[in-house]
Order: sequence, then C-alpha cells, then structure tokens
Amino acid sequence: MHDLLDVTVVKPMQDHWLALSFENGENRLLDVKPLLSKKPFEPLQQWHVFEQAYVFAGTVNWPGNIDIAPETLYERSVAA
Repeated sequence: MHDLLDVTVVKPMQDHWLALSFENGENRLLDVKPLLSKKPFEPLQQWHVFEQAYVFAGTVNWPGNIDIAPETLYERSVAA
C-alpha cells in the first residue's frame, strides 16, 4: 500500500485510458474500462463525458459528481 498521493494532472486518452501525474512526480497510466460497467461510472462510457475529466481535491472528477479515489487511481495504474 502506498501513502495517499494527490493527482496533480489528468489527461483523458483514447480507449478510456487516463494519463495521470501525482504529487510525487510519478506519471502513470490507468485503463478505466474495467470500471465502466459499474453503476456510478456508466456515464463515462460516453466519450463526451469521459473527456471532461478534471482534477479537484487531489483526485480525478467528472461532471455529475463522479470521481475515483486517488488510492484506487494509483494502485490500478501502471508506470508511464
């Protein structure tokens, strides 16, 4: 388990991937597709929603009060 790290930059990428930068300087990539079938994340299946990702309060958010916890982002992502 890692210390809780804030996300500082998010960039939506093709095929529902996110490029993430964390406060420790690490750049990581996250495949969001495995989450898209879960109820709160279903709207992200639509590219026009997914591409609106932004950083707020140290994590990735989307319109509609959708977010992913920073520890989940880190643990499920891979080094870029």
